[in-house]
Amino acid sequence: MPQSAPTLDDVRQVSPALATYTQGALLGQLWKRPGLSARDRSIVTLAALIARNQTIEMPFYLNLALDDGVKPSEISEIITHLAFYSGWATAVSAVPVAKDVFAQRKIGVDQLPPASGPLLPLDEAAEAQRVKRVGEQFGAVAPGLVQDTTDVLFRDLWLRPGLAPRDRSLVTVSALIATGQVAQLSGHLSRAMDNGLTQPEAAEAIRQLAYYAGWPNAFSALPVAKGRVREASQMNHVQLEPR
Repeated sequence: MPQSAPTLDDVRQVSPALATYTQGALLGQLWKRPGLSARDRSIVTLAALIARNQTIEMPFYLNLALDDGVKPSEISEIITHLAFYSGWATAVSAVPVAKDVFAQRKIGVDQLPPASGPLLPLDEAAEAQRVKRVGEQFGAVAPGLVQDTTDVLFRDLWLRPGLAPRDRSLVTVSALIATGQVAQLSGHLSRAMDNGLTQPEAAEAIRQLAYYAGWPNAFSALPVAKGRVREASQMNHVQLEPR
């Protein structure tokens, strides 16, 4: 039996200050900020909890996500996606928790995405560039992994229609930051921007993750985010220059 999450009163009996911060800074302020929708905040938070295998508070945030407009099919896809970005066992650990929440809310398999089916269209040019770049960097070192990255991730998982590309990027970026995997962050943050995530939304997502993954992980992501902002600014400057 999974351990139940402590109530706010439980927290207060151990750490009155933590209970006050929970009511004030976390639920009273952070979740009400306008820079990121409640739905997006739920996606960011769920991605962090799943990626960090923190199941004790997951029922509360799964229910909150559903209340905030995240569809059961999208939660299913988030768990599937994170099997590849946080590890199979980590994703599977979220399954019993989600299964209980789905059962309590009478969410059936008919509301979940199919195992396979039509995929979203592939951006052939962008994918060709990615394949060339990764192949040149790592093809001689790990050809099998490079091939799986193409076939399983970018020509299958990322094209599944159950989660919009922007949201899939938001999940990926959140999981990378939450687990301190900043080496992979630059490429995925750029991909997120290409998929429609704005710079202010990305900044607010990092702020959300400071509370759910810790300040060090959030601050470790800032140099990468700063570099991405600088690149975007330079590109905009070039585009605006008169010919």
